[in-house]
Amino acid sequence: MNQRSRFLLLLVYGGTGITALAYEILWTRMLSLLFGISIFGVVLTVTAFMAGLGAGSLAGARYGRAMSAARALRLLAVLEGGIALYALTLPLIMPWLDAGLLSLAGDLSIGLWQGVQGMALMLLLFPAALAMGYAFPLALKGARVLGMSLGGLYGINALGGALGAVLPLFLLPAFGWRAALLAVATLGLLLAALAWLLSVNLPSKSEESLAERGRLLRPPFADLLAYAGIGAAALILEVIWSRLFGMVLLRTEYVLAVLLLVFLTGIGLGSVLARRLGSAGHVARWLNILPAIAATLAIAGQYFLPTVSQWANRTEFDSLFSGMLMQGGVVLLLTLPVTLAFGAWLPLLARRFEEAENDSGGTTSGAWWYGANSIGAGLGAIVAGFVLLPWLGAAASLGVGALLLFICGMRWVKDVRYWLVLPVVLLLLWPVRQLPPVASLLPALAASHDLSLYEDAVALTHVVEQPSGQRLLLSDLQRMDASSDPTAVTVQKNQARLPLLLHPEARSILFLGLGTGITASGSLPFYGLQRTAVELSAGAIAAASGSFAAVNGGVMADMRVLRDDARRFLRSDTAHYDVIVGDLFHPDMVGRANLLSVQQFSRARERLAPGGIFVQWIALNQFDVAMLKVVLNSFRSVFSTEHDLALLFLDGYRVGLVGVKQGEIQSSRLLQAWREMPPASADDATGGEGMWTWLGRYWGMIPEFPGDVQVQDEWAPVIEFALPRVRYAGGADPSAMWRWMLSWREDAEQAAAVLHVEAEDFTTFKRAWAASALDVRLWQAELGGDEAQAMKWAQLARRANADDRWPAFALADRMFASLENGNPQGLGRREALQRILVLRPDHEASIRAMWQLESQAGNAEAAEQWRQRLASLSPLAFDVRQR
Repeated sequence: MNQRSRFLLLLVYGGTGITALAYEILWTRMLSLLFGISIFGVVLTVTAFMAGLGAGSLAGARYGRAMSAARALRLLAVLEGGIALYALTLPLIMPWLDAGLLSLAGDLSIGLWQGVQGMALMLLLFPAALAMGYAFPLALKGARVLGMSLGGLYGINALGGALGAVLPLFLLPAFGWRAALLAVATLGLLLAALAWLLSVNLPSKSEESLAERGRLLRPPFADLLAYAGIGAAALILEVIWSRLFGMVLLRTEYVLAVLLLVFLTGIGLGSVLARRLGSAGHVARWLNILPAIAATLAIAGQYFLPTVSQWANRTEFDSLFSGMLMQGGVVLLLTLPVTLAFGAWLPLLARRFEEAENDSGGTTSGAWWYGANSIGAGLGAIVAGFVLLPWLGAAASLGVGALLLFICGMRWVKDVRYWLVLPVVLLLLWPVRQLPPVASLLPALAASHDLSLYEDAVALTHVVEQPSGQRLLLSDLQRMDASSDPTAVTVQKNQARLPLLLHPEARSILFLGLGTGITASGSLPFYGLQRTAVELSAGAIAAASGSFAAVNGGVMADMRVLRDDARRFLRSDTAHYDVIVGDLFHPDMVGRANLLSVQQFSRARERLAPGGIFVQWIALNQFDVAMLKVVLNSFRSVFSTEHDLALLFLDGYRVGLVGVKQGEIQSSRLLQAWREMPPASADDATGGEGMWTWLGRYWGMIPEFPGDVQVQDEWAPVIEFALPRVRYAGGADPSAMWRWMLSWREDAEQAAAVLHVEAEDFTTFKRAWAASALDVRLWQAELGGDEAQAMKWAQLARRANADDRWPAFALADRMFASLENGNPQGLGRREALQRILVLRPDHEASIRAMWQLESQAGNAEAAEQWRQRLASLSPLAFDVRQR
């Protein structure tokens, strides 16, 4: 009977580990929807969890001593059932609470509002975590009667937590947030029923004597404080590892769950292994060496960061599963010795205290240790997220965590010689107190050097400079398609040009995302605009004001910039805008796909003035056809009223989802407004391509999709779980994407009707419309490696619309390559270059070649003119800046 009861208790308490971590992951997602794309939601969820676990365990240790094992298990059943029911009420509570907090948002700064919101949400999660913590000493009651050890019970719970960390990865994409929460709560109710059944087989009277009941088996306060410090160090390391490994390895929605899986697996194994140690001498010996081992290995892992990052960027994984398995294995190797130590400390300390106080198996004092450690962990999460990361950065913060771990662990070390390890730890830390340069982390940028680094709780922002002098803005080591390269600058400016060209009376524009500020600079030719940009990353704001000022036209001086999350801003702002621009981002990064949700599109529409235009840009090379359909379907479902329009425009490999609120597009009005602009401004407003080129890039009204095409819902996510699978399976298929895009494009007559093209303008429009389709044929041929066919399509597109930059650049690039390969078709170098520049006056390589040609010929005045022309086009190029 005892053997069966032991198995059931392990099953119950291991199961509560599964539900606890599944709740944590699901509630973290809930908070991330409120706090946006940052570490705030993670830190607050972890803090509420750990503080609740600690307070509950301490309360149970103090007030549950006189309970019988049977009563303790019945109470555990009630608590677990209550947690499940409480979890089921959260979807009902959250909208009410969110609306109440949102009513305060307009009167508070972003920092103060996040503080108020964070406190309210921590209080919301605290009761459930308190009940989870109280369950630990109750389970120990049963373990004591059944002759089980603290280490075994704690280890099984931690291993259950490891499984619970990944459970939502299967539930969320399949069922959505609410259904996933229901599934976990159902499991919790089943565990509650099993615990109640188990209580029937346990003694109904307390096994403790009156003397034992009167004796409070609480470890010394100094010991509890030291173990709380170890808990704080553990969570500091966990938060920092999440930042570091999330940058170089598991850069998807799966990162938090996989890291928790690895972290808890190590803790669970450490606890299970520690209970098998023999004599008291062994316990003392391990307590002596654990601080030195854990601290030195935590820091030593930093030395492998460049190697791991290079490996991850160069390795081709067969599937998402193999990628997660191999990368998770690397994280396990780098962190396992440290997490094993975290797991071993609790049973070792309990054994040590047991010998001094005759505590059976450590099952009485264990709740005190667990409680102190959990409260320390909650404090460590807060300190890591809101103090250490902003002040010291990730690398130095990891060193702080390791030092705290060593100092607190030395509480139980009697041999003072072990303090000699401290200088070794400090010496080991010094070379890795800062993050390695980007060049050592990313093979693609091996020749670059770092210009600046800004780190806070939101992101780690680099500005790096390449050998050419061009600069890149990186967020968490991800390229944001934000480059100072002239071609990239033009494409970024186009993101503002399109909606402003489509709204000739626009007086206000809102940018959701600032980046380098180059997109916003596309609005400078349009006079009388009130510009507002919302950007969460302080590092990006600083980069736009400094490193990229030369290529963004100094737009920051003529724009109101708010440091805020785009979702929170749209929810709390009361102003209305004529144009709203949603910037590009990586949709498979943690939390980013929420910016493509039905809810986000609805928020943007609410902030549009009547007749206003919202455009959300997405990069086609980041999607497969199925996921693009999800985004289009989500967008169309919002702009689907009788007087709205949901349109799609194409600009290279980027598409603009254009939503018109209660309005229409009249091409004659657009042309008139454009022609009334000063000539220089009119040319800059279209990027030198003319108004008809932009109207010709209209692809069609976003089609209505069959019922099996889902939408991206914040509470039922699709994209962030599907896109990583696409990426690890070899990436999106651009050829398939172009075939699908061509399959549903409206014909010229339909397009002209939507844009209200006048009859006398139809031929001009049709030529621009045809050129856009020919551009796609050109790209298909390039993807297929058919150079001759690509040239044919480029020439046809050029003849259809000489103003379209895409075929002109395709031809200019090929002509320049032919010239460099010594095949200028019988032309002299100067004449060949001049022909290229007739085709594309802004062809950077040809301008530079003309400058060099005139310099070599001794034509100083002509050379200077070409240099100035190059400087105007590419002001950050090294050769321009060196003169």
